[in-house]
Amino acid sequence: MSMSYHLHASLMYQLTLTSRLQERRLEDGLRALGLTRLTWCILLAVHVEGHSQPSDIAQFIGVDRTATSRALRQMEQRGWVARSTGRDDRRTTRVELTPAGVDLLTRAVPVAEDNAHHFLSKLTPEETEALQRIMANLRLGEAHNLQHF
Repeated sequence: MSMSYHLHASLMYQLTLTSRLQERRLEDGLRALGLTRLTWCILLAVHVEGHSQPSDIAQFIGVDRTATSRALRQMEQRGWVARSTGRDDRRTTRVELTPAGVDLLTRAVPVAEDNAHHFLSKLTPEETEALQRIMANLRLGEAHNLQHF
């Protein structure tokens, strides 16, 4: 068996480490507002991207429906979202942000922007563009639904 694999020389390890560092910094900022990464993404999916059905929200974020439903229940209990039955099809559920949810989103956007700026300010615009392209290429052909987000 070859022992030529060196952890710190592995590009995939570097990718994971970088991802975890930025995740931790973002999560720390969101936690101060009572949010998780998932609840933050749901706020964005609903209010900014216009997704209103739980299955569409889950697909857009890339997580399974169960995790999304659990998060939506918690968010509804906190008064951040309201769920209602669809008008045309009573089997569907529609999600919208409450005024408290909109306020929370407004306060969370600067946290995410600051996190992005913290890391991306270390790159040139050309490097940022190249990194976006490379990351998209690495995800090609991969399943996007993550059970744990």
